[in-house]
Amino acid sequence: MSSIDTSKRTDQEEIMDDFELSGEELKKTLRDLDNINKWLGGNNITIQGVKRLLESVPKEKTLEIVDLGCGNGAILRELAKWGRRHNRKLKLTGIDANPYAIKIAEEISEGFPELRFNTLNIFSEEFKNQQYDIILCTLTLHHFKNPAIVDLLSNFYRQVRVGIVINDLHRSKAAYRLFQAFCGVFINNEIARKDGLISILRGFKKADIEKLASQIPSNKQEISWKWAFRYQWIIEKE
Repeated sequence: MSSIDTSKRTDQEEIMDDFELSGEELKKTLRDLDNINKWLGGNNITIQGVKRLLESVPKEKTLEIVDLGCGNGAILRELAKWGRRHNRKLKLTGIDANPYAIKIAEEISEGFPELRFNTLNIFSEEFKNQQYDIILCTLTLHHFKNPAIVDLLSNFYRQVRVGIVINDLHRSKAAYRLFQAFCGVFINNEIARKDGLISILRGFKKADIEKLASQIPSNKQEISWKWAFRYQWIIEKE
């Protein structure tokens, strides 16, 4: 078994970084990645972060929430269900750079009128001019290098009225080996397996997040480790 270097974030690219990936291959991979998130409790970390930010927000307020790198919209559908159960008025937007992923999201979200989707570059001026109550980044930030992350988060902080919820991977040898074992039993999808392992190596240690946190204009931040090998990072607007 080869050794794993988790001392620093890898620059290796994921197959899913190709925004031309489409068709049944993309649909199956997004579905498998969603199942991994559900089985390992990943989606709930984002939902709990939203609940934490909304503790002091009146229920009668309509909230605008955007999910960046939304894939097939799974997190937003879960959030819509939560909003319905708790009488929260939500306007939910999913943004992804892959137009084929957006098409899939629209097709499987027909029963959710509170959702809309958009193909958009989050570095563009069009996106930077948008305002939201909450920005969600679930397994999105690890796709970028540190300088780009600082720029993105500084922009996000200017764009939000309530806060930001980040849910991303803990880079560790244990996480890598456990994911290998998990996929050996449950996941028969080469892209999901390969990208999942690369994602872990592109993930973060707590010191990485703390360093990033020190470079953005907010004094109200919470960084928490969550099972299975995730960090929940909540940035509250002051």
